[in-house]
Amino acid sequence: MSQDVRVRFPPRVRNPFTTYLVQGFFLYLIMFFVYAISSLSKNYIYVGMTDDIDRRLKQHNGGYERTTKPYCPYILLYSEVAGNRVDARLREKYWKSGTGKRQLRKMRDSLNK
Repeated sequence: MSQDVRVRFPPRVRNPFTTYLVQGFFLYLIMFFVYAISSLSKNYIYVGMTDDIDRRLKQHNGGYERTTKPYCPYILLYSEVAGNRVDARLREKYWKSGTGKRQLRKMRDSLNK
């Protein structure tokens, strides 16, 4: 006679995730975020991707990242959720392109008015 074995996965509090039941096992798919942050002190917008947007924003504002350290502090300008890492990378590339950066500048400028 087979018994059901319950396996407890560590909770991922900060990340939204999708749960699927596949042949008796739970499969967790982590969602990725594409985000843009804007410097409050200088004319600088940074675009990146992460699986934990709160942690990443704290890293940027804390000066832990070499690229963004000279332009601290930051506000979150834009974020979106992607289903997987590949989709997130494609969206990140778009926001880093000329067209994407122009749209982000318009968003930033509309906040400053």
